[in-house]
Amino acid sequence: MDRLQAMKVFQRVVDEGGFAAAARALDMSPAGVTRMLAALEDHLGVRLLQRTTRKLALTDAGEAYLLRTRAILHEVEDAESAAAEHSRELHGVLRVLATPVLASYYLAPRAASWHERHPKVLLDLATDPFPQARIEEFDLTFVVVDEGFDADIVARPLATTDWIACASPEYLQRAGTPQAPGELQVHSYLKFQWPQGSGHHGRQARLQPVAGGDAVAVDLSPVLQTNSFDVLLRAALDGAGITFLSRLLVAPHLARGTLVHLLPGWVFGRFTIYAALPTRKFMPARTRAFLDFLEETPPAATPRTR
Repeated sequence: MDRLQAMKVFQRVVDEGGFAAAARALDMSPAGVTRMLAALEDHLGVRLLQRTTRKLALTDAGEAYLLRTRAILHEVEDAESAAAEHSRELHGVLRVLATPVLASYYLAPRAASWHERHPKVLLDLATDPFPQARIEEFDLTFVVVDEGFDADIVARPLATTDWIACASPEYLQRAGTPQAPGELQVHSYLKFQWPQGSGHHGRQARLQPVAGGDAVAVDLSPVLQTNSFDVLLRAALDGAGITFLSRLLVAPHLARGTLVHLLPGWVFGRFTIYAALPTRKFMPARTRAFLDFLEETPPAATPRTR
């Protein structure tokens, strides 16, 4: 048994959520994947996965083994990347994790240009609304954090964007246009469900004056609450109420007039896009190249950030 290949198969079965999906991703037969995983379990003398008709679940031994497997396979990839740096062309898989908004509006618009520059690098892009806990699993993890961000991770700031109030013209025609932060209290509020400890939990919204000065806290009454920025955007476009969204996300709609920027002298907050790195000492050449690419090549579909 090729133990390294068996470890790759085991990791892919977990990541893909099943034997058939893993087989497709690895260009293997489902029977071949099943046999290799069975051989790995026989070699280890433990059951790694609990198999049911509906889903797979890691055993306790499987969870521990997966953690070490990921670290070992990362080291193997790093060694291969170090050797590949002596060649002219980058290759391999760049595993990236990002929030859904960053994946859709910050990274995806750059995909074509990146592929044109490095056609042999596969950009494997996963999404997670709160990806901070998974930084060690990926080559790069993209997060959006506020100005008070202070975490014990290795991260490179890439861009800064404001969170602004906006609504559709149809909603404003029906409900009126607020001229001051306090007037938001009488409007339908579309709220993002921030996690506990983020500083944005609860019904109050703290608006900061762009020109400087004290923030203003406003009590708002949500009519919709969600942990998806795309849902907020869709609801705002359909006239459901007023929401706070990143300028990065709404700028195309502001330019087309399908959304209106409210209270331009105020922001809900200023957030920075960070690329977080795992704590491995070696940075593969393709990772370094992608970071440099993001800093030097703004995507045509991405609006100006502030």
